[in-house]
Amino acid sequence: MRLLFVEDNPELAQSALRFLQAEGHVVDHAPDAATARAARDVAEYACVVLDLGLPDGSGLSVLRGWRAAGDRTPVIIATAREQISDRIAGLDAGADDYVLKPYDLHELAARIRAHARRGQGAPEARLQVAGLEVDRAAARLWRDGAEVRLTAREWALFDALLGARGRVLSKAALEEALSSFDAAIEGNAVEVYVSRLRQKLGASVIETRRGLGYVLP
Repeated sequence: MRLLFVEDNPELAQSALRFLQAEGHVVDHAPDAATARAARDVAEYACVVLDLGLPDGSGLSVLRGWRAAGDRTPVIIATAREQISDRIAGLDAGADDYVLKPYDLHELAARIRAHARRGQGAPEARLQVAGLEVDRAAARLWRDGAEVRLTAREWALFDALLGARGRVLSKAALEEALSSFDAAIEGNAVEVYVSRLRQKLGASVIETRRGLGYVLP
């Protein structure tokens, strides 16, 4: 999944980004409100983790702006503010969840997966798809009862197709799933990772729609 992590503390941001990327996510980092707004204008995200205290404004203002514009992307507020009134303000502004710093990264990742699934209209964690058993919460899958290990980018592409199952995703959309703003990919990366997934999961799992893109039936 592609995530937006809005956090002005560079050490905390880098720690969280490394962890979430190791979980198989593509993560864009915004250190301030302006960057967060700009990022959301040009990319689609499965979930946003939003700090309230930003150097150029309030995270609540950013969130209210998104919601006023009709943006329904799941947002998890992550802040050190412990007052109940702050939590209520965040939820009233349109946040889907609230975690207090310091938070456990495993718990944060689980909350992200849960809200992203609901945002995609797929609240279930375990799925049976194309002869595979898939646990999206744990980023694991099995073929004929045997677990298949995927790399972080292989999972990112597969998970994008899984979230859109039945709908064709263009090459550009899949490139979005594979790359972040600071991590360029090769022009044939989508074809390479689709080929790797077919080798691991079966040639018929991902269908090519010539001139349109790829689809997970």
